[in-house]
Amino acid sequence: MDLANTAFWTALGSIVLANILLSGDNAVVIALAARGLPPEHQKKAIVLGSVAAIIMRVLLTIVAVKLLTLPWLKVVGGLLLLYIGVDLLLDDDEVHDHAARPVSIASAVRIILVADLVMSLDNVLAVAAAAQGNTPLLVIGLAISIPLIVFGSTMLLKVMQRFPIIITAGAALLGWLAGEMLLTDPGLRRWTGELPETAATAASIVGAAFVVLAGKWLQRRAARSSA
Repeated sequence: MDLANTAFWTALGSIVLANILLSGDNAVVIALAARGLPPEHQKKAIVLGSVAAIIMRVLLTIVAVKLLTLPWLKVVGGLLLLYIGVDLLLDDDEVHDHAARPVSIASAVRIILVADLVMSLDNVLAVAAAAQGNTPLLVIGLAISIPLIVFGSTMLLKVMQRFPIIITAGAALLGWLAGEMLLTDPGLRRWTGELPETAATAASIVGAAFVVLAGKWLQRRAARSSA
């Protein structure tokens, strides 16, 4: 690892930039997961969740190429994202009713890790390509990204408190990503063949609509049960 080498700094910059650009949806999940915590615990959950997610992403990137060739892995990940998206909307309804179920830092970090794991399956390929097999460079680049992702999540959390509609939009984003993942799974493509890009877009729209509609329906059902 030659610090005086221009190629080193170019690759490092590429890793940091790719991770930041591809972590916008991850920042949404981090903010969503932390919003149910008391204000004094929110920043701690964001920091712990971000650091743990980056460590996990390093490990995932190393084996990313192998993982994404496994059939049905994206299907499982997509279903997990749908569940997380609906569950986050349920939490939102409970927060507005001032009767939120207890949320701990550990549970928030767990949500962050699961969602980041699922959403990073595609993202890590770009980061791995930028690292070109250089594991120390990969670790340094992702570590530099941590404070930037934490800052973005913290700012997003403040905006969510003023504009709750962003929570619904964030849950819809998870459904969008889930729909795309489900339709691009290698195992599914063995049956359907190569699908046009419009099919993936349609699946994303269906996924986003499913999360919002299912979440709102369960909200109304819970409200009727508690009435």
